[in-house]
Amino acid sequence: MKSALKVATIQFQHRANDKQYNLSIIKDFIHQAAREETKIVVFPEMCITGYWHVPTLTASQVAALAEPIKNSPSLVPIIKLASHYKMAIGVGLIEAGEDGRFYNSYAVCMPDGNIHVHRKLHAFEHPVISRGDQFTVFDTPWGVRIGILICWDNNLTENARITALAGADILLAPHQTGGTNSRSPHGMKPIPVSLWENRVQNPAALISALQGDSGRGWLMRWLPSRAHDNGMFILFSNGVGLDSGEVRTGNAMILDPYGRVVEETASFENQIVFAELDLTLLPMSTGRRWIHGRRPELYGVLSEAQGYERDAIRARFSTEIPTFKK
Repeated sequence: MKSALKVATIQFQHRANDKQYNLSIIKDFIHQAAREETKIVVFPEMCITGYWHVPTLTASQVAALAEPIKNSPSLVPIIKLASHYKMAIGVGLIEAGEDGRFYNSYAVCMPDGNIHVHRKLHAFEHPVISRGDQFTVFDTPWGVRIGILICWDNNLTENARITALAGADILLAPHQTGGTNSRSPHGMKPIPVSLWENRVQNPAALISALQGDSGRGWLMRWLPSRAHDNGMFILFSNGVGLDSGEVRTGNAMILDPYGRVVEETASFENQIVFAELDLTLLPMSTGRRWIHGRRPELYGVLSEAQGYERDAIRARFSTEIPTFKK
């Protein structure tokens, strides 16, 4: 393993259903990352296809938007750029699986032409989008192992821990979040659309909201713990701006294995942030040391169904009060 690795994460405002536009933004950022000699570049969840409009689509419209990973027309230029620049590039899309199902997938295109694909474990975007059933951790040419968890996958602590136990040094965490109307009384709430519409006249008001309790403030309650408790770097990427009536908050950031923010955005613009990861932090990080004190014989309940589990859509949108065994 090298002692340092240059990485980048991105926030940008995609256009719904406009793959050509979204890919043009993605390519521009890739060229910019290459000028900085970046090795890993992370884009948001479903950044190629668009995201929050998907629940309003018909099943046939979802099918029309989806692409197979093999011979994907959207991934072809990404694969070429990954090979040309010798970097790993992560992008999100709707996958048309060879099993006839659709998935919210994240594809990491590697310098050697290989593609590593993670299917969102807790997909809730549309009834025809299926949940993935495998964790994704893989080797890289730089001596580090990369794991992927998409958006809500990261909110369940078990997923981050399993990814760490599979050897992930760096977790890619593509999202489309912030500014959503959480059913939790003290969770995220919508950012007033008027702040986005008046961003040129009053940028400070919008930035304050994006950095507040429905944006960065919400992330800071839990995201650093995923890095700290598991001894991993996290590359968090997100959408930003008005998207289907809600304002995504951006907040793209890079965290170290102690949960400290190394670099982050503080803008409502499309933006990329870079960091040189200090890989020497990994071996003796607190999370990795604590993991060695685990007592797996006590944790059987974590893999046992409790009877109150809900599918991802009901868990995400239900107004029922959660109950637990006593």
